[in-house]
Amino acid sequence: MHRIVVVLSVVAAVLLSGSISAQGPAGGAQPDPWTGSKKLLAVADVQTGFHHDSISHALATVEQIGRQSKTYVTMIRTDSQLITKGQIAGHGRYEGRSVNARTLNFYDGIFMLPSGSGTLSEQQKADLLSFVHDDGKGLIVGHATGVAFTDWPEFGEMVGGYMDSEFNANARVIVEDPAFPGVSAFSGLSFMFNDQHPVFKAPYSRDKVHVILRLDPESLEPANRARRSDGDFAVVWARQYGKGRVFNVGWGHPDATWDDPRFQKMMLEGIKWALGMTPADVTPRPFPRK
Repeated sequence: MHRIVVVLSVVAAVLLSGSISAQGPAGGAQPDPWTGSKKLLAVADVQTGFHHDSISHALATVEQIGRQSKTYVTMIRTDSQLITKGQIAGHGRYEGRSVNARTLNFYDGIFMLPSGSGTLSEQQKADLLSFVHDDGKGLIVGHATGVAFTDWPEFGEMVGGYMDSEFNANARVIVEDPAFPGVSAFSGLSFMFNDQHPVFKAPYSRDKVHVILRLDPESLEPANRARRSDGDFAVVWARQYGKGRVFNVGWGHPDATWDDPRFQKMMLEGIKWALGMTPADVTPRPFPRK
């Protein structure tokens, strides 16, 4: 009995010193401080791509609208380390100790603003696809995502398309799905919007995504209208990817977009949909013909 007590005392002392980590599947040895709240991981890994000036404001805005609405809490990261289902290994003084890293199993969705080829390992890529497709979690992607991971076809398939080009204009926007959560903030079936608009290419297909907003080609300058001969300038869409939900928003180049209350409302409701909090019919539909 004396020997058992001594052994247990030694184990307890080691655990308290941090030499052993009793991490759970969610990552991190600490308890969840936001019990009952949806969790969003916001990642803007641009180490290998273009650094948009609005990225910091975009991350802060997504965090703020979640907090203010008491809808979700956000963990903001400018690297891709937490996009993993494995544990995060400590280094140096943290060797063999918990670094309180909340890995993918802790989160209900990811908001991504990547650029370039990214820094994900092959295992991290597999974990991200599985997180959405198999685990039924949410993925929200913003401006410039269409030029990220162009050497990773499965990513383009998941988000619904890559970007062919982009242009700045105050263009008329057609609301294809006024019933999608948050779109009513713009009022009416069309409105004017000034941003850097994306022009998408394959694997973009109306057979795979549910377009919510698109540009009216008649409102564009001839040179820009010619960028898509079919006139299908989708800018916001949603799609079911396996068990998961993907919300793709092509806008967000300037700070002004993130300050627009209408855009914030659409983002909040789109995030809620991606997190599985609100329903919406995202059945793919063909391009409307007059």
